[in-house]
Amino acid sequence: MAALTSLFRPARRRFDSLDQQEILSLAILSEEEDSRIYAAYAANLRAEYPASSQMFVQMAEEEDGHRRSLLDLYVRRFGETLVPIRREHVAGFYSRKPLWLTKSLPLARIREEATEMERQAARFYQEAAGRCTDAEIRRLLGDLAQAESRHERRAQALAETLSHGAAGQDETEHAKRSFLLTWVQPGLAGLMDGSVSTLAPIFATAFATQNPWTTFLIGLSASVGAGISMGFTEAAHDDGKLSGRGSPWKRGLASGVMTTLGGLGHALPYLIPHFWTATAIALCVVFVELWAIVWIQHRFMETPVGRAMIQVILGGVLVLMAGILIGGA
Repeated sequence: MAALTSLFRPARRRFDSLDQQEILSLAILSEEEDSRIYAAYAANLRAEYPASSQMFVQMAEEEDGHRRSLLDLYVRRFGETLVPIRREHVAGFYSRKPLWLTKSLPLARIREEATEMERQAARFYQEAAGRCTDAEIRRLLGDLAQAESRHERRAQALAETLSHGAAGQDETEHAKRSFLLTWVQPGLAGLMDGSVSTLAPIFATAFATQNPWTTFLIGLSASVGAGISMGFTEAAHDDGKLSGRGSPWKRGLASGVMTTLGGLGHALPYLIPHFWTATAIALCVVFVELWAIVWIQHRFMETPVGRAMIQVILGGVLVLMAGILIGGA
């Protein structure tokens, strides 16, 4: 099968097999793509991170300047028609993420991606210059290698400046707030709901039947059902545009997954066939879950430990006791 697949897979060129015309074409099309990526970063960040957006506007303009220099030289040497060779046609060549993925990247990751893009471009121009014998082409590629290296250092310095400046601090605070509202808060709500609300049905079933497998099935159904319900509720009740809480599908995913995990934590021990062993482990898991919720509330939501303990542990213990009493009645 592998051999058959390889017959239909498009052949990829080795970099050292490219001639000077193909290298210039590859460089031109690569600069075009990088310019579009930086422009997309700038557009995506403009509303929430204007300082970083302006940085990427400048980088997009510089990449476009590189493209024009390369294109002018190409036209003088080889005419108006570019060789249609792109990154994906060259084996081992660096690749870029599709533009549609840039909308989902956080600010810090975008800055890291930009630095890595400049580093890869500088390495490409260094290798390309070393392979070209034409003096003018070699000089331009060498100059671009140095320019990309300067861009890499400047991108790092500018990111550092933005991080410590007033605008950068505002952007960092905004990014932190967005992370909390989009992922932590819905996830924490789901974990609390899944961990606490499923205690009563799971332990009521456990003590009523003393059948681990039946208890596990009830726990699994309660956890998955609660996760689906919480996920859809979180995603549907707020589109995030006015509240600034971020993408509804991200919040729904965080809430639904954490709700399911919160319930499964003390349902999975009942896969153990011995009832009292499974119950002892499940109770230990409940203790760990409740303390984990207290820690998350204190760490990310800045809730005082005492208040978090009263809200979570006391409430969880009451629900647990209700389930045990009902199941043992």
